[in-house]
Amino acid sequence: MIRFRNILLVFFLLFLTTSVFGQSESNIEKKILFRREQTGSIFIHSEGFGIGYHNGKSKTYLRKFMWEIEALNIKHSKEIKISSYYDNSKNFIYGKLNSFYTIHGGVGQMHTLNGKPYWGGCEVRLFYYGGISLGITKSQYLNIVKFNESTGEYYLVQERFDPAVHNITDIYSRGSYFKGFNHMGIYPGLYAKIGLSFEYGAEDKFVKTLECGVFADGFYKNVPIMAYQKDQFLFVNAYIGFHFGRRKL
Repeated sequence: MIRFRNILLVFFLLFLTTSVFGQSESNIEKKILFRREQTGSIFIHSEGFGIGYHNGKSKTYLRKFMWEIEALNIKHSKEIKISSYYDNSKNFIYGKLNSFYTIHGGVGQMHTLNGKPYWGGCEVRLFYYGGISLGITKSQYLNIVKFNESTGEYYLVQERFDPAVHNITDIYSRGSYFKGFNHMGIYPGLYAKIGLSFEYGAEDKFVKTLECGVFADGFYKNVPIMAYQKDQFLFVNAYIGFHFGRRKL
């Protein structure tokens, strides 16, 4: 419910800003048009975080063609860390079957809604992207407590989580992150993204932009992340991020 309200809020802000700002050509009459742009980005979203690389070419000052590559993780909304029954153990997420990662590769456009004057200020742009989304799952491993009947001692072993086998009282802690790469799943799909970017400062050569928006990933089949929860193929998230880079003539 909280995530749904966040998404509605972002859409409201997009609508409000698009209605309020016009394409102000008077603000940009004295500005130099930089044709090329390259930026990196970091962002957080409703169910995780990510990084990205973006490359663009300006057709006019008010319109820009872009392409991007992003890598991000997507958590299930029911993921909750809990403590083990055992002392000196690390928290784990009970019921988690797989970690889920996504790679975006797409193209889009940016439209300037309000250009900043040559002396500085804030420039507002509307952007939208679409393209291929590649989902990747990696199995979750846990440290499981075992009992040796011949010696009467307990010991630990890392095992792939199986809800039919592992009881919550058997789990000591989460396993190594590097376990599970031999059990990976591939989920091709598509993604779409829309949002607003806000650029501050007087130096157009360098890019420092705050960005917010909504993106949706749809995969050809349901992605198993949590046991005891319904698998889903559609993931919709609101996000906020920061872009940094430079432009060239």
